[in-house]
Amino acid sequence: MSAGYTGSDMEGITHRVAEERSIALHREVARRILARPELLEQARNRVDGWSRERSISAHWIKAWSVLLGHSLDEVIVAITDPGETGRSLRQTSPFAGVIDSKTRWEILRRCERERRAHET
Repeated sequence: MSAGYTGSDMEGITHRVAEERSIALHREVARRILARPELLEQARNRVDGWSRERSISAHWIKAWSVLLGHSLDEVIVAITDPGETGRSLRQTSPFAGVIDSKTRWEILRRCERERRAHET
């Protein structure tokens, strides 16, 4: 480690890596909901379940309910947005289960390979 290392440096790297993974996973979700728009209904049902069970903050229930009421294109733009709005939404995503575990691991391994390639 360099003499200028601080704990916040590592925290920033960790958050960046997590965000890169999250965007990659949601790009795959976007690809799948384009092919199968009925997956949006599954996400809506999950948000309804969150609301009934009060298992997620009301803020996120409202945010996702509003977003999932928009067009497919608007949902895709939002879930793949690299900005603060997309980042926030992806923290609590109703798209769990859209990607099978094999594909999820392939995406995560690809992200790791890309991260390492950029470090060298």
